[in-house]
Amino acid sequence: MRTPPPDLLERAEALAAPGLRRVLGIAGAPGAGKSTLAEQLCAALGGRAVLVPMDGFHLAGATLERLGRAGRKGAPDTFDPDGYRALLTRLRAPVPGVTVWAPAFDRALEEPVAGSIAVPPEIPLVITEGNYLLHDEGPWARVRPLLDEAWFLELDPATRVDRLIDRHVRFGKERAYAEGWVRASDEPNARLVALGKHRADLVVPLS
Repeated sequence: MRTPPPDLLERAEALAAPGLRRVLGIAGAPGAGKSTLAEQLCAALGGRAVLVPMDGFHLAGATLERLGRAGRKGAPDTFDPDGYRALLTRLRAPVPGVTVWAPAFDRALEEPVAGSIAVPPEIPLVITEGNYLLHDEGPWARVRPLLDEAWFLELDPATRVDRLIDRHVRFGKERAYAEGWVRASDEPNARLVALGKHRADLVVPLS
């Protein structure tokens, strides 16, 4: 795994100082590289950080079908923002001896999986990443105050779209379907995500 850029690692190192639990949020459009950077930071920080993705709060596929939202999976109303906010609130106030279990998102299954990520109380830094950390509508607006620092990742749109299509194909979608999904769903979400850029502490250009 590649190491994260030195300036970003230095900022994360400062947040991972012992004695106080902090939360770093990494936001950006679909395909911007949020999970890759978050994983690189966690690996570089060793046992001082744990990754808790926002995607663990996707609504289940059956629920989206019932609500008529399956065709918009990834939009703000296809997640449980109140559940995510409640978890962040709990993570900010660790209890000695109590491990918090957070959900993950299984891309192969395209489903959230409860109780997948252990967050022991002694870990000083929680890194969370997702599309809507800086979104300011409805319950999403209550997420940003729970982040000690928030970064927004920017990637050339053409590169980002190509990587996003390739990711969909890698996880089993036909290329034509993946291209259509990106145009109809991911890119409208990307435009919405970009509206929160000004709420970030740091804008990170990637290549």
